Amino acid sequence: MSRRVALFLLAFGVWSWIIWITFVKNLWASDNSWAPDGSATGFFVVHLVLAIVSFVLGTIIGVIGYRGLRARRTGKVDA
Repeated sequence: MSRRVALFLLAFGVWSWIIWITFVKNLWASDNSWAPDGSATGFFVVHLVLAIVSFVLGTIIGVIGYRGLRARRTGKVDA
């Protein structure tokens, strides 16, 4: 993997965390997230699941980028 691709993947992973943390904070504060009795709405559950999946995928992509950079530094790059 080229250095450029590895940096892109790492940046994507970091960006994903920044964006989705902000989204979850806004989701938590939204009136649409909570029913009058205080329970979570379907809106909240669906969007929370979406955020969790995005955290996982962002982490995986970021780790791939990090490992790509690390491999280039140690010279263990597969052609």
